[in-house]
Amino acid sequence: MFPLNQWYVAGFAWELTDQPLARTLLNHKVVLFRTGSGEVAALEDRCCHKSLPLSCGTVEDSGLRCGYHGLLFSPKGACLEVPGQERVPTKACVKSFTLVEQDQILWIWMPQEQGAAPTHAPPSYWVHKDPRYTFKGAVFHYDAPWQLIHDNLLDLSHLGYVHLKTIGGNAKVHMNAQLKVEASGDQVRVLRHMPDSAPPPTYTGAWPFKGNIDRWQEVEFNLSHLNIWTGGADVGAVDMHDPQRGGFHMRGFHAITPETDTTAHYMWTMASNRHPDKPDMSELVYEQTALTFYEDKVVIEAQYRNMLRFPGAPQVDIHVDVGPNRARRVIERLLKQQQQQPQQQPQQQSQQGRLQEQQCGAGVAPLAAVAAAAP
Repeated sequence: MFPLNQWYVAGFAWELTDQPLARTLLNHKVVLFRTGSGEVAALEDRCCHKSLPLSCGTVEDSGLRCGYHGLLFSPKGACLEVPGQERVPTKACVKSFTLVEQDQILWIWMPQEQGAAPTHAPPSYWVHKDPRYTFKGAVFHYDAPWQLIHDNLLDLSHLGYVHLKTIGGNAKVHMNAQLKVEASGDQVRVLRHMPDSAPPPTYTGAWPFKGNIDRWQEVEFNLSHLNIWTGGADVGAVDMHDPQRGGFHMRGFHAITPETDTTAHYMWTMASNRHPDKPDMSELVYEQTALTFYEDKVVIEAQYRNMLRFPGAPQVDIHVDVGPNRARRVIERLLKQQQQQPQQQPQQQSQQGRLQEQQCGAGVAPLAAVAAAAP
């Protein structure tokens, strides 16, 4: 159902406190935790003894202890201790996944072959480190398939109808925005420019515009996440094609990770810059962004419920669907390649995967291997 041998977002760094975090990712029950030494880890959420979820346990300096009989597991899934006996059974281990913390994002490698190491490093996200921006984020759960959220984010023409109180604006202006769609490899970019348009409430609350603004929306689709750069400046004040242009900026990180075939996690942050003559309005931007996403959630979940009521009913494309349709074609192509791949894989790799699966910590690649895969 999902492209594998890919990095997906499992959560955010601040979610890992002194308690384990249970999350279902691509139909896998996973427990995330951070050891006392600061190492992040992801294990299958099932103790190999009596199958209690490990997320019911406790985090210790060296690993995660089961809440039923106290078996202690390392970040790589090896059982370190069985209370009451000296010998640890050789088969006492749980599956584990490669988890990397980067830019306050938790990236998990989802391999097609159990035990396969990442082939490349996880994406970087420079915005979270840029001192010009203040950011904050959250995690939403959707009772809808992940690609419906992609469709929503790649088609921002809906802003004028769904988000009138925050980032919306004039609906007619949105539907007639200058639209450009580009595709390269597994990435799709949607550029929308709305010159000389009225700024929406979120913008005017954060930036002292003189009147109408030249407004931009630039969406970059990647399989696991979308980067959305939106903003505006006084009419004629900036070059809309200058990547270093001034004005008010909102940079959104939108990770869409499937939970199951019909549900998804939406993990997002919103970063904004501050005008030197205004107080810091980043909290306002965050609150209104959260309100905006709740509005999207209501629409998308209602959309999916109705799709179930009318199974197989045709949907008519209009001009704003170019970006979403290209993104869907990327996923279709990756799935097709994945279905063909096992027939092309040498038998040796499958044997290696089975061997790793028998060993404690199968599925965890050394971080050195991840670093070596970086470009």
